[in-house]
Amino acid sequence: MDQSSGREFVGRTADERLLGEDRSKLPPSVGSPPSVPPSRARSRLVAVGVTLTGATLVGGLALLALGVVVAVVGGSAALAIAALALGAILVATHWGWVHVAELTANRAQERSSAGPLAARRRWFAALEPYPRWEVSTEVDDDGSISIVRTRYEPVATGERTFSFTTTVETVEEHPGDEPAAIVSERAEVCRREATRETEAARRRYLAAVDALETSTLSDGERRHQLEARRATAKALSDRINEHLRDPPLSE
Repeated sequence: MDQSSGREFVGRTADERLLGEDRSKLPPSVGSPPSVPPSRARSRLVAVGVTLTGATLVGGLALLALGVVVAVVGGSAALAIAALALGAILVATHWGWVHVAELTANRAQERSSAGPLAARRRWFAALEPYPRWEVSTEVDDDGSISIVRTRYEPVATGERTFSFTTTVETVEEHPGDEPAAIVSERAEVCRREATRETEAARRRYLAAVDALETSTLSDGERRHQLEARRATAKALSDRINEHLRDPPLSE
């Protein structure tokens, strides 16, 4: 049973990788982070951007061809120049629609996902770095049942973040012909024990947090008192110096 105070993890926040590549390291008891649904508006806006890009490119090429034809057949020079100029502009800028659509889609997704993202951040910020014990059951190929006790231990990552390591502490096997009531009762006993140990670890961690906050508050109070004494002493010194500069008049 871990007797660490958890003081070394106070002030650390969960590693962002726990939301991605290290998600399997999360203890099952903490649940899963709230999901962020994909934005339907994003896919529509991107499709519109692709369509406009294609249409602009085709239109620009058509105008270039028109300008060439008008110039070759001896038509209006102004019309030929205008068609060539406009066609060149459309061909040169046709990819801009993709970027405009992507930017607009990103902003739309940010607006639609603001609520889920905020819930996800709150859930993530609430993760606390203390050991947890979980108990699960597994059915083996021969029909026997194993009661598995797993420990999820917080570990430091980076300067101010933490993650978890997973260790299987015990595997208790029960033959397939053992009465189900006995296996269920044993699993429940193991779960209650794991819950007690987890709660004890959480209390130790919260006590370390409270101790640090109290110490910080005490340091602040001491600084405040010292500053107050210094201010009072300075005011007294200023008054004394003022009287020294202005001695009383002699009769």
